Amino acid sequence: MEPLEPYISALAESDFTAVGILALVATGLAGAILVLTHLLGPKRVGPRKHAPYESGMEPVGDTRRRFSVRFYLIAVLFLVFDVEIVFLYPWAVLFPRLRDSAHQPWAQPLVAAGYSPLYLFLAMGVFFALLLIGLIYEWRRGIFRWN
Repeated sequence: MEPLEPYISALAESDFTAVGILALVATGLAGAILVLTHLLGPKRVGPRKHAPYESGMEPVGDTRRRFSVRFYLIAVLFLVFDVEIVFLYPWAVLFPRLRDSAHQPWAQPLVAAGYSPLYLFLAMGVFFALLLIGLIYEWRRGIFRWN
């Protein structure tokens, strides 16, 4: 039987090979666990098993009842500010580096592509202005009043 070291060292030369192997192993393991659970797990059927479970309580009323619009506005507000953080983090990491070393060799491709410190600052200003307009709109709609 051949040793695996030449194959492993050849695979390790690629940057993303290890990540790909890890993703394949994780996906395969998750799939194997799901299949084995389905094949080997206990099978219980009946009306009690198929009944809806509502935190230990018997379900009462229609499942399609209406919720207040305020719930959806709060959810949208959360998503807006959650997405803001996702966009703000890379900007906050890149902006100080680019501002302090705009004339460094590693920053030249960014500056050549138009990502100067002033451009990044103005782009984030426009982004915050749009978020502020959304916040003012929801504030005027009364989203923060809890009656």
